[in-house]
Amino acid sequence: MINIRKYAAIDIGSNAMRLLVANIIEEKGQPTHFSKSALVRLPIRLGQDSFTMGEISEENIGRMVDAMKAYKLLMKIHKVEKYTALATSAMREAENRDEVIRIIQEQADVKIDIIDGKTEAAIIASTDLHHLLETDHTYLYVDVGGGSTEFSLFSDAKMVASKSFKIGTVRLLNEMVNDVVWDEIEKWIKTYTHEFDDVILIGSGGNINKLFKMSGKQQDKPLSYVYVSKRYNFLNSLTYEQRVSELDLNPDRADVIVLATKIYLNAMKWSGAKKIYVPKIGLSDGIIKAMYYGKI
Repeated sequence: MINIRKYAAIDIGSNAMRLLVANIIEEKGQPTHFSKSALVRLPIRLGQDSFTMGEISEENIGRMVDAMKAYKLLMKIHKVEKYTALATSAMREAENRDEVIRIIQEQADVKIDIIDGKTEAAIIASTDLHHLLETDHTYLYVDVGGGSTEFSLFSDAKMVASKSFKIGTVRLLNEMVNDVVWDEIEKWIKTYTHEFDDVILIGSGGNINKLFKMSGKQQDKPLSYVYVSKRYNFLNSLTYEQRVSELDLNPDRADVIVLATKIYLNAMKWSGAKKIYVPKIGLSDGIIKAMYYGKI
């Protein structure tokens, strides 16, 4: 006899907002199984407002309200019993964040909590990464978002260090990241990985997922440093228009995928990693499992 429950996660990122509806399948004597029931992604790009103007614009507040109303209806249709909505760097840095949260609560009846980069990394790491980590390997987990990138180093299946940096695709797109930030990331990675041999990268985020999908590889196979480097050079050689028309990339993906790939590529170079695994994980997945296991 199995019991199927439905939870939902709303991830309010700097580049896009996502609603993930998940099936939670419980069966006596068996591990709980989680599977995607529905995923709706909306490219509202809040970071464009927050990082350049310091606040979320009236237009995007309206779009967020509409999106949340739609998400609420979808959750009702799917018979979701529990949900959590979390916002990251774009909302965190917006001066009018409290007003935005209040408006959405009043008009869409959705409660939003803002989390920091460390919490974001911990939600994913504690609920999604543990089954991927082999005790005899060292892993550098890299999650590239629109406003920030989280780095977490694991050795013997335990977290050694974790840090969030204000570097992301939307910031890079707006030329808001200077060489000092790159230097700080390089120093942090080299400091914590130098004593470990054969570091392996684990990448998460929409852009690395797209890059992996374009490779045609099976889900359990890694991408090599050579492959990532070649794809970076290839993508960088194309214009924005060519990435949209010839590679069939979404417009909001075509302008940031090169920037995200650069972050992963540098992380591989500075850590000495020769390969990167791209499991289907992210903050939305982490929220679902964190809710289920009572971590949030």
